[in-house]
Amino acid sequence: MTVPHAPVPQVPDLADAPRPTRAFGVYIGRFEPPHQAHLLVMLEALRSVQTLIVVIGSARAARNTKNPFTAQERQDMIRAMLEEAGADIGSAETGRLRFVQVRDHLYDESRWLAEVRGGVQAHVGGSRDVALVGHIKDESSYYLRSFPDWEFLPTHVVSPLSATDVRRAYFAGRLGDVRGMVPPAVHIFLERFRQTPEYAELRADSEALSEARAAWEAAPQPPTFLSADALVSCAGHVLLVRRADRPGRGLLALPGDLLGPKETLLGCAARVVRQLTGLGTALDLSAALRAEATFDHPDRSQRGRVVSHAFHFVLDRETPPELAPGRGESGGGELGGGELGEARWLALSEVLAHPELLFEDHHEIIGRFLSGVTDQS
Repeated sequence: MTVPHAPVPQVPDLADAPRPTRAFGVYIGRFEPPHQAHLLVMLEALRSVQTLIVVIGSARAARNTKNPFTAQERQDMIRAMLEEAGADIGSAETGRLRFVQVRDHLYDESRWLAEVRGGVQAHVGGSRDVALVGHIKDESSYYLRSFPDWEFLPTHVVSPLSATDVRRAYFAGRLGDVRGMVPPAVHIFLERFRQTPEYAELRADSEALSEARAAWEAAPQPPTFLSADALVSCAGHVLLVRRADRPGRGLLALPGDLLGPKETLLGCAARVVRQLTGLGTALDLSAALRAEATFDHPDRSQRGRVVSHAFHFVLDRETPPELAPGRGESGGGELGGGELGEARWLALSEVLAHPELLFEDHHEIIGRFLSGVTDQS
């Protein structure tokens, strides 16, 4: 069934607006993808500020149906739609439009705030003439109160348009609806992206997630799932598996599973390690346990409310043990290569440097346990 899209917002008449009076404006969002309301907010902001700094969130994350596009792809779409609209933005290096790309840090908001500030500071230098552009519409706009030293510049563009609605229509194949929600330049990108293997994977993930949600529609309330995940480290390496299931097919992940009805959390973690790798049959994983923690951010998983209790096992050996034949590999090959479902040891430095290859928040889980190791991401 086709759901009518929200009406395209209209920017107020700014014909008599004065020339830009503020040096810098900051506009924060995920822009997954940028839509008509985003365009109008940016056009309005460029009437009030000399340089607009667009902060693109959820950078360097694995593609999923909530974050389907890379930060660079979103940056290119934003520049293209502004140029198409006739905005005077100049060159990428010295023009009036600048970009900052920041990663999500679900369990460390202070780090996210610091990365936003640091990225903006790189463009403004020592200037204190910085305004934060936005519209406080719900709890997702909390960050607009997180930079009290930046003047708040409220936008006059108020719209029911949502990138969530755009993505829902896009992955359902309703390109007619999408056309009315996004600027033409963005629609051109989306049409091209639809021909890629990445889109095919994301659409298959979207269908799998829809089927899973449908199975719980009759429940009195959305279910909460509890999983146990195992971080096994040894001699500067960590044990990872390549997901064979959707969503996230092909991404690297910690060995883990939903808690069984007659399992303890520790028993579940040890069981899944044995099943996927063979480790644990000859090694006492319980004796190798060094730490455990719960990861329960409400947005950590697209599969629903999934709470993970993770265990860190440290194997005191000079080299990682061989994995059972047919269940994994002991190393070698590209970080992004390998067969689906395989388990392998990978250098911790390489894993930390490539958050875009890991499933859900597993990169953050690894970083939390191994905080003494330099994070190269």
